[in-house]
Amino acid sequence: MPSRRRVDPQELRGAIEVVGPWLADERLERPRRAELAAAVRLSLRTLEDLAPGRTVEVRVPPFAAVQCVAGPEHTRGTPPNVIETDPRTWLLLATGRADFAEAVEEGAVSASGSRADLTRWLPLVRTTA
Repeated sequence: MPSRRRVDPQELRGAIEVVGPWLADERLERPRRAELAAAVRLSLRTLEDLAPGRTVEVRVPPFAAVQCVAGPEHTRGTPPNVIETDPRTWLLLATGRADFAEAVEEGAVSASGSRADLTRWLPLVRTTA
């Protein structure tokens, strides 16, 4: 299977900047679905590149899920380490506007399994907005 093209950091930054005002103020109009999907998918692919492996599955429905983090791999069924959150929370984490442990504690992120902690790899990109 051919490998995917690595995410261009400028492409990721551009996608994040498009949704940035909404991340800063959730009262603003939600970005268009395609814009939100691009930011989520590019940021998840970046995580996948930074933390290669198949130990943790990170889900951001309805847009994408990736497997990452080195360690014991799962091959069938539900993985033992799963992280799931909504698109806005994921992008807040990816940009450093939210703390992973706090998001889990507040219930904004569901994290199950002994390796379901992304603190080491977050934020993926910092923005000025």
